[in-house]
Amino acid sequence: MRSEDHRKAATALLAAEAQRSQISLLSLANPDMDINDAYAIQKEILAVKIKAGKKIIGWKIGLTSKAMQSALNIDIPDSGILFDDMLFPHQGYVPKCKFIQPRIEAEIAFVFKETLAGETVSREEVIRATDFVAPSLEILDTRIQRKDPNTGKARTIFDTISDNAANAGVIIGNEKHKIEAYDLRWIGAIVSRNQEVEETGLGAGVLNDPIESVIWLARRMAKYDQKIEPGQIVLSGSFIRAIECPSGSHIVADFGKFGDVEITFE
Repeated sequence: MRSEDHRKAATALLAAEAQRSQISLLSLANPDMDINDAYAIQKEILAVKIKAGKKIIGWKIGLTSKAMQSALNIDIPDSGILFDDMLFPHQGYVPKCKFIQPRIEAEIAFVFKETLAGETVSREEVIRATDFVAPSLEILDTRIQRKDPNTGKARTIFDTISDNAANAGVIIGNEKHKIEAYDLRWIGAIVSRNQEVEETGLGAGVLNDPIESVIWLARRMAKYDQKIEPGQIVLSGSFIRAIECPSGSHIVADFGKFGDVEITFE
């Protein structure tokens, strides 16, 4: 894809987000697109949002589980950008018609006190740079069709990355923990929608350890001259299947002693 193709795709995605609509698969219209094209489109979206006054509050990591990677025939995660207008309060509300097809995932959030950067970032550096970890929910939405209605072709990893890794929102629980206080592999959650359990999972579902997920992100970002800044949030990846959240959904993620997170979709 050419630079003008990246800008055109970003413009279409931004319009879809504003109009709460979906566009056709970019991978279908651009069969030769690759992962660099996808991140270039994401970068164009970033530039427009920053120019409009939005601020980066962190980063998300997706497709960290073997099941999701197998479903998309990939062997790496993806990442997206968290902006300040994506942050929703714990026990708060998502306005009706805010999103197109919202879904929820449970994750462990990292909040940083030091810069984390470089292609050789280590586990020890992640632990040292982390201020605290907390229970969280990520709201997913898609500005690209999940499947082309004419061909039946499903969206690819390139579509998802272009669409800011399908990110739409984040909710952080009130509990804050020192990273050394827990083995994050054993942090789990029971996630309910309208008082019915929908999904359960453990942190080990995220690349065997959520810390490994953050290492992957920092190293990937270094290739694009990016870094995790102090105060920023990193959503380390979901350890449950995404849960559909139509209007009227009340979501509770019970992380046990680690805390809880709630959100209601009006």
